[in-house]
Amino acid sequence: MGNAIRQDVLAERVYEDIKAMVMDHGIAPGARVGIDALARRLDVSATPVREALARLESDGLVVKRPNAGYRATDLLDPDGLRDLFEMRLLLEPKAASLAAENADGADLQRLRDIVERMRSHPETGESYAVYHRFALLDQEFHDTLAASAGRPLLADAVNRLHSHLHLFRLTSAPGAAGTTIEEHERIVDAVARRNPEQAAEAMTTHLRSSRVRHRTGTPRQDEKQGRARP
Repeated sequence: MGNAIRQDVLAERVYEDIKAMVMDHGIAPGARVGIDALARRLDVSATPVREALARLESDGLVVKRPNAGYRATDLLDPDGLRDLFEMRLLLEPKAASLAAENADGADLQRLRDIVERMRSHPETGESYAVYHRFALLDQEFHDTLAASAGRPLLADAVNRLHSHLHLFRLTSAPGAAGTTIEEHERIVDAVARRNPEQAAEAMTTHLRSSRVRHRTGTPRQDEKQGRARP
């Protein structure tokens, strides 16, 4: 039992370490991801590295090519950013509308708890190590809201977009946390009032505002400096 727990803890640490490298461009977009090199760098065997890369492939952060191993996925280009938000605007306002009809008291409490926890992590920061807690809560909010809609396929589609991960790799938007929290509160309030139209409208407004923030956000630090991390 104890050994299994230690292995699980190690696997999670390796996953988060490699994820942070990808998110902060320590592994550059499009770069090859070497299993042996990562194992040496993290002072672990190849097994947890392989497990971590399989999870990161599911996250959409790396891709495995036949006979070529893993590579970090490319950043979203303008067309990719447009497509991502078009998908979100198709899915998430409908999820919010259905949540207003189907969410129970426990769902509402979970959503309010997430918003409250986000207040404890108000600064996004310049690195994934600083930002990741807020990002996780942001993702948890959207996934929880979608789950509250009572439509499992819709919730799964929202979850599989992994939009928060891709957007943070593209830009950082310092100071946006407070605005995000306020927009989330308006969504929860509409759901609590059992008003599907207002819930959908609040989500649409939130997503459109987020799209503008990411269009005008600052490039990740390494692009601003015109260099890639080693």
